Amino acid sequence: DWTSLLSLKRYGDREKRHRWLQDELRLGFEVDYDRIIFSNDFRSLQDKTQVLPLSEKDFVHTRLTHSLEVSVVGRTLGRLAGQLVLDAEPELRKDGYRAHDFGAIVAAACLAHDIGNPPFGHGGERAIGEYFSRGSGKSFKPHLNAGQWADLTRFEGNANGFHLLVNDRNGHPGGIRLSYATLGAFMKYPKASVPELKNGHIATKKYGIFTGDIAFLEELTEELGMHEIQPGTGAYVRHPLAYLVEAADDICYSVIDFEDAINLGYIPEEKALEYLLQPVRNSILSDKYNAMKTRKERLAYLRALTINTLIYDTIAVFDKNREDILNGTFSHALVSKSQYKAQLDDILDITRDLFYKSDEVVEKEMKGYRVIQYLLDVFIHAVENIARGVPSAYDRLVFQMLPETYRDLPEKDLYSRLMGVVGYIASLSDKYCLSLYDKLT
Repeated sequence: DWTSLLSLKRYGDREKRHRWLQDELRLGFEVDYDRIIFSNDFRSLQDKTQVLPLSEKDFVHTRLTHSLEVSVVGRTLGRLAGQLVLDAEPELRKDGYRAHDFGAIVAAACLAHDIGNPPFGHGGERAIGEYFSRGSGKSFKPHLNAGQWADLTRFEGNANGFHLLVNDRNGHPGGIRLSYATLGAFMKYPKASVPELKNGHIATKKYGIFTGDIAFLEELTEELGMHEIQPGTGAYVRHPLAYLVEAADDICYSVIDFEDAINLGYIPEEKALEYLLQPVRNSILSDKYNAMKTRKERLAYLRALTINTLIYDTIAVFDKNREDILNGTFSHALVSKSQYKAQLDDILDITRDLFYKSDEVVEKEMKGYRVIQYLLDVFIHAVENIARGVPSAYDRLVFQMLPETYRDLPEKDLYSRLMGVVGYIASLSDKYCLSLYDKLT
């Protein structure tokens, strides 16, 4: 039910927010975008890895530039999808909804999609998880329940992002209080870490909610009308616009990581012609392309054409499967059903082999792995000793390095203490993570 899915409600609201009462110059969904942009967690993305940590070469994308680009693609996808939905359900127009509303929701969710990622990319997620599953953190297992243990051993940036957006802060209950529609679109995996489900549905591929945030998830899904995929599992169908958020991310990282790899010299330019020309062969202006003098200009032109082609192809897939998406039975990523899937797979394969697995990327990921696990060990040790009343002088000094917002950790339960330290480490930028490591060693 799109009326429920487009809910303008925010945490703590006591009265319903009606679309027809919104200020057209600054919609509630646009306020979501502003709140994310000005949040400290979003700003930290300016120095977090997209692929290549701490690059000393030419410009490469950070999580911040990647998120902004995904947001631009998502806004267009949302508007196009919104037009389709409004044409099919004209009563939504009577309530005041416009195609731009859909674009604003998807753009805001896209902007926040990486906000919970730790330093050093997906390697940082693995480093946190293995600290508990294989490292010093194993000792905590007997004292935690299955869900809490899974949150730590399978640490997930998506769940951390949801936590950052909705978690109570001093004087700010409900986090930054985004609209429930935007929070719904943000959740690619609307389920907790347990139970794991092997049902092949894209919404259960990973988890997106920490154990401590399940109550908020239940309130959110009830408001949005999102039902469980399997009754009793706590795993919910996706918000339809979450498919567009995922597609915007898939389009951008597939094409733009490839472009970065070519600009940095990991992949020869002729490979760009071989792979990027395939989807845009019918739309390329040869005279314009041939007049471009530099590799960057030519790549930028091909990238723009490719992204535009993939946007309209994605919307065609969305439109074809709109009813299944709405009722929760569509179990695939939109891009996986693209007519250009084979070309995208080829691009990802060569990017993975020549860029993601390059010596420079691997070496810096290894360094980040060691740094994150060391910082976890030092800070958890200090917090736990203080909580037990047996801190050393060094523990007290380490504890003083924590920001004020984390100073109450020793007063909390074990799970909250551990998640607090993990959340702090995950919030660090790549460079500050290294700087902190240098100070402590």
